[in-house]
Amino acid sequence: MRRRPLALVTGASAGIGASYAEFLAENGHDLVLVARDKVRLNERASDLEKRFGISVEVLTADLATSEGIKKVELRIENKALPFDVIINNAGFGINKSFIESSRQSESDLLDVLVRAPLRFMHAALPGMVERKHGVIINVSSVAGWIAGGSYSAAKSFVTVMSESLHTELKGTGVVVHALCPGFTRTEFHQRGRMNMSGLPDFMWLDSRKVVADSWKAAQKGKAISVPGFQYKLLQLLISVAPRKLVRRAGMGARKKQRR
Repeated sequence: MRRRPLALVTGASAGIGASYAEFLAENGHDLVLVARDKVRLNERASDLEKRFGISVEVLTADLATSEGIKKVELRIENKALPFDVIINNAGFGINKSFIESSRQSESDLLDVLVRAPLRFMHAALPGMVERKHGVIINVSSVAGWIAGGSYSAAKSFVTVMSESLHTELKGTGVVVHALCPGFTRTEFHQRGRMNMSGLPDFMWLDSRKVVADSWKAAQKGKAISVPGFQYKLLQLLISVAPRKLVRRAGMGARKKQRR
């Protein structure tokens, strides 16, 4: 009996991660869901199993800790149950300037946004290349193209690393893809206590469409997807605008969010 494809989704309890879990379940994937909130993960796992008839494993892990990252790494390295898909989505933002935030918070952000996906890819890719099949989607952000503190810097790393691996793995049957959305209706901004009241409605994206668009782009072998016409235009403007203006606009936007 041929097994269903298996996907791992980090940050799966809410937002883009939850939307990706539902999308993959609907498309016949068994799942391993990773997040800190065991209660929410169990609720989501039960719901997805009932609705789509798939199998869901819950893996509670804090990716800001070495123990949490190692726990997920060991699961990825289990050759008896290899992953066909990995969605590196877990993340958070810091609603303070760099000099006002704590060193621990800044370190935690890099662990979750950079170290965890880097190590998970390193654990997964040898097996995927050997099997000549696999998809890794790293949830980055258009913030990676501006100057918006450590969050922007971390997302810039994710995008560039994804592009590098996408090029390195060409012809292997394995695709590494960076999803770079703009503002998306999730819990992200509320949990970060960010003031988003001044953002017009047309700038908000729907997480389900973001996920569907990125999956389609990855299946076509594309390195990057930027969902939404408004953010495609923004990316173009950022690419041609003087960096001095880009830096000023990026930090200005961050300051407004902190109010």
